[in-house]
Amino acid sequence: MITPWMVLIGAYLVGGIPFSYLAGTLTKGIDLRQHGSGNLGASNTYRILGGKIALVVLVLDIAKGLLPVLLARTFDVGDMEPYHQIAAAVGAVLGHLFSPYLRFSGGKGIATSAGAFAGLAPWAFLFALIVFLLVFAARRIVSLASLCAALTLPIAVYVTSRVGLAPSYSTVLLGSMLVMLFVVVKHRGNIRRLRAGTEPRLARRRGT
Repeated sequence: MITPWMVLIGAYLVGGIPFSYLAGTLTKGIDLRQHGSGNLGASNTYRILGGKIALVVLVLDIAKGLLPVLLARTFDVGDMEPYHQIAAAVGAVLGHLFSPYLRFSGGKGIATSAGAFAGLAPWAFLFALIVFLLVFAARRIVSLASLCAALTLPIAVYVTSRVGLAPSYSTVLLGSMLVMLFVVVKHRGNIRRLRAGTEPRLARRRGT
């Protein structure tokens, strides 16, 4: 019998696959942790390796959040709390944040969280995505848009369940709150720079 703990561990191992790190080593022979912002995510990949490679990394980071949740859905029955899917979502995000393949270093979890909640709570994900796009369009600061989206997610999960756009599962709300907390903690350096007014904007690259 597949338990939520087994799903959590499996999703953690999948979420821990460091696609941006692999992109850096395979294409340029560099460790992205030593370049740019030092973050293992699509934004830093964009700055260092260009738009095409960053897009591939973004898609793969989203997929490693989405696919475990979709697979875990087969283990949840009827109208019961989706414990397996929650375990998959949280496990995948934790894997990205603290990759077991890189001595528990990792990215900041935005793309993987997006993939996980696109599968787990699609309407809530959509509202968080809209917030991300609006903030990014206005300020072109990825960290600010990411934090706003992360803070929106639990609210969106709650509201969509109350208005009938999603089932009212307490575990999904708890999972969204945990993911929000993980993301905020991982962005604490960005928060300090945002408060100081020194957080960089994502500049457009030429020729990518």
